[in-house]
Amino acid sequence: MNGIINLRKEAGMTSHDAVFKLRKILKTKKIGHGGTLDPDVVGVLPIAVGKATRLVEFMQEEGKVYEGEITLGCSTTTEDASGDILERTPVTELLEEALIDEAMESMTGEIRQIPPMYSAVKVNGRKLYEYARAGQEVERPERQVTIFSFERTSPISYVDEQACFRFRVKCSKGTYVRTLSVDLGAKLGLASHMSQLTRTYSAGMSLDDALTLDEIAERVAVEDFSFLHPLELGTGDLPKLELTADQLEEVRYGRFITLEDAGLELAAFHEGKLVAILEKRDQSYKPKKVFL
Repeated sequence: MNGIINLRKEAGMTSHDAVFKLRKILKTKKIGHGGTLDPDVVGVLPIAVGKATRLVEFMQEEGKVYEGEITLGCSTTTEDASGDILERTPVTELLEEALIDEAMESMTGEIRQIPPMYSAVKVNGRKLYEYARAGQEVERPERQVTIFSFERTSPISYVDEQACFRFRVKCSKGTYVRTLSVDLGAKLGLASHMSQLTRTYSAGMSLDDALTLDEIAERVAVEDFSFLHPLELGTGDLPKLELTADQLEEVRYGRFITLEDAGLELAAFHEGKLVAILEKRDQSYKPKKVFL
């Protein structure tokens, strides 16, 4: 069994939980996911099955889209709604929407982020959330991410001296949207947190077409495997090249082939089917992963 599943992860489960349950449903062990989602976050979780597991790294590289809600006036220990209250800065006057929009626009492009303490990033061999749960603070390494767009998608609503609004962000892998929400609040001089989040697009798949675990189990029960997308979907943003019959034979046996410079790695196809991932070696390309 080979292919890619567009799973609609529900709240309350980890990405690992989803993979564990799918192994039971599909009765196969070779399964992995293409990008972790926090337990409280719902939405698209790309799942690789069989040969597709060799494409996970490329699935993760592709940009992602999230839609959610930011709450101004209150920050939490986890930077989202699941944490304890950390600070309050009451919102007692109407906020200028133009100022919020301007601040969001200023956070696009390449930016630096410090991962939240409640995250799976490892420092000295331990995950940050393990330090956080033990009440320990450690120095966290900065990371560079890319924010392609960050915009408000609803009017601002006010309740209990807090201001809330919906947003949409398109970003690179490794982006912590929780942290983006907190940093926006800081720009506005207000404590803030991400109060809800849904991933609507990842690895070329959208939420509109995603299936829940129960829906997948129902299809498997009647031997309907149409939910398995072809491997070709997992090549992400890699440049794509159609091989000639002669080049195909060279790739089949792991030999170098000469091509015009198309980047460090590219996805090689023949008659529309993925046959290999090629990597550049000096002036030639060598098969890195072959799918024949």
